[in-house]
Amino acid sequence: MTSFDSLFFRFFQHYKTKKSIKANSIATFYITFLQCSLLLLLGVFFARFFRQMHVDTMSASKAWTLFILVTIFIYFKNWMQYGGRKRKVLNAKMLKNKKLTYNIWLLWLLPIVILGLTYILFQAT
Repeated sequence: MTSFDSLFFRFFQHYKTKKSIKANSIATFYITFLQCSLLLLLGVFFARFFRQMHVDTMSASKAWTLFILVTIFIYFKNWMQYGGRKRKVLNAKMLKNKKLTYNIWLLWLLPIVILGLTYILFQAT
């Protein structure tokens, strides 16, 4: 089980009590948002690194197109992974393991901090 799985189930368990119908959608959105923000941070880091090394690998428009395509792929991967039988099996494993004590506000703040770091790295030219 990955750390993204444990974060997904923390969100799922938190929103299952409050919004039982939309809990899976909210948790899937969060995991997708977190993974895409990490992907954006890595992309900006490597773009800046390659610019300093004077390596022309890809134009900016092609990089943004690739980012959008990978984002769509990540969303559908998460939607299929956490929407069916695998989610139920992983949920049963997570219920046995009761040591999930992440603060929900800090988890929501995590992708926002990552996007802030991305913006700072993007602006530092």
